[in-house]
Parts: sequence; C-alpha cells; structure tokens
Amino acid sequence: MISGFVQILLFQSIGEILSKFLLPTLPGPVIGLVLLVIWLAFRKGVNEHLATVANGFSQYFGLLFVPAAVGVVLFLPQLEANALAIICALVGSVVLTIASSAIVVRFLSSKVSGE
Repeated sequence: MISGFVQILLFQSIGEILSKFLLPTLPGPVIGLVLLVIWLAFRKGVNEHLATVANGFSQYFGLLFVPAAVGVVLFLPQLEANALAIICALVGSVVLTIASSAIVVRFLSSKVSGE
C-alpha cells in the first residue's frame, strides 16, 4: 500500500516540478496525472499496490464535493444577485460546446466517408 502512495506522490511531485519550471499555466497535479496515465499505458496495466490505493481513494470521492457545496452556500447571496448572468453563461457555453462538437464530428465524418 505504501508503494502505491509513493507512486502517486512521485508523479505528483514530478508534475509540480514541471509546472514550476516548464509549464506554469498547467497545475502540477494535472501534469502528474497525465504522466501517471502515460506510464500505466506504457506498462500496460496497474500494479496491485497502486490499485489498492486507487480503490481506497475512489470510495471517498463524495467528500471532495463538500468544499464546493460549502462554497456555494457561503456565496449564495452573490450567486442570487448574479443568477441571470450565471444561467446565461452556462446555457451559452453548453450550446457552443454542442455546436462546436457537431461541427467537428461532421468534418471528421466527411473525411472518413470520403476515403
């Protein structure tokens, strides 16, 4: 189990170092996660120790939403004051995402069917 923790912390540390010196716009944990996924794909599997730690973490994912919920309750007056702008931004971003995805799918499907 300690080996699994060490692997996760090692990749997070590498990600933090790369974020600090090479890619300051990306968060270190994200870089570390990408490197871990690449490493696991290269090894073609997850070892037992890492799987044990990952399964242990995944049982408590619900706790990660507690700070977000507290933030929503804490800033409820500001959210209510800006509700229309927030709703417009959310609806607009969803519509733009669906439209851009449809354009990309149409473009890629025409390339595949044209071959």
